[in-house]
Amino acid sequence: MTKPFNVKIGINPISWMNDDLPSLGGETLLETALSEGAQIGYRGFELGNKFPKEPAALAAVLGKYNLECVSGWYSGRLATGSVEDEIAAVGPHLRLLAENGSKVMVYGEVADAIQGRPEPLFKRPRFRSDLEWQQYAERLTAFARFTLSHGVRLSYHHHMGAYVETPADVDRLMALTGPEVGLLFDSGHITFAGGDPVAILKQHIQRVSHVHCKDVRPAVVKMARNGNWSFLQAVINGAFTVPGDGAIDFGALLRVLHQHGYQGWLVVEAEQDPVVAPSYQYADMGYRHLAALVREIEVGAGAQQEAA
Repeated sequence: MTKPFNVKIGINPISWMNDDLPSLGGETLLETALSEGAQIGYRGFELGNKFPKEPAALAAVLGKYNLECVSGWYSGRLATGSVEDEIAAVGPHLRLLAENGSKVMVYGEVADAIQGRPEPLFKRPRFRSDLEWQQYAERLTAFARFTLSHGVRLSYHHHMGAYVETPADVDRLMALTGPEVGLLFDSGHITFAGGDPVAILKQHIQRVSHVHCKDVRPAVVKMARNGNWSFLQAVINGAFTVPGDGAIDFGALLRVLHQHGYQGWLVVEAEQDPVVAPSYQYADMGYRHLAALVREIEVGAGAQQEAA
């Protein structure tokens, strides 16, 4: 007897092609990524720049491979802009997600962010006062209320090189925002930022609406910090990898999600150079690792239930 773990395993196309660094996999066709992802067993894809931007066209290309639209990154600028401007800007992307069945939208704050620039990570932007934090949280909550009214929950992506990067930043954001704002828990980014991923997941589990499963190579992360590397330097040199190939205990993370009734996507997302880390091989590795852990948790929970 097994106890269901109501999650679906998806993937981000970054394993095949990198939007922030087009030289990594830039020549790879979208159809290659979709066909290989489907063959491996993934149930859906997050979006990238090569996907159609019109709802019917997106549905057609995903449907060809029997894949679901997991979500899609949205580059937000609420740190420096207004809610009204953001609502006006998000319309096409929100419609693309909503009409293709996505329940969450990945919100990445790009105002003043240095993730795509050749600057050391310590130069990331920071809010300078309690008032700036409060105003940002209010704008974010209002914007999240708008997306939720269209059936799509904002899932906030804490990210290296941005305003919300560290565990303390995540704590503060969650404390100041309303429940409309979901948290995208990214295991790799929070570990790179100096956090204990299991502890932070437990702390904010009630707000977690989306999960990115990214592993890290600690030796490379240490070099990135000590060498004042940029985010993209860290990516190129292999700071991130797929689940099962680094140091993060995904079994522990998935047990926390299962125990607290998380229902949603587990998305393999690992920025790497596909020449060094072949796309199919690593996407397959990440899927197999997560699928085995999900099955193990289901069987273990079912056995406990049966014994009781």
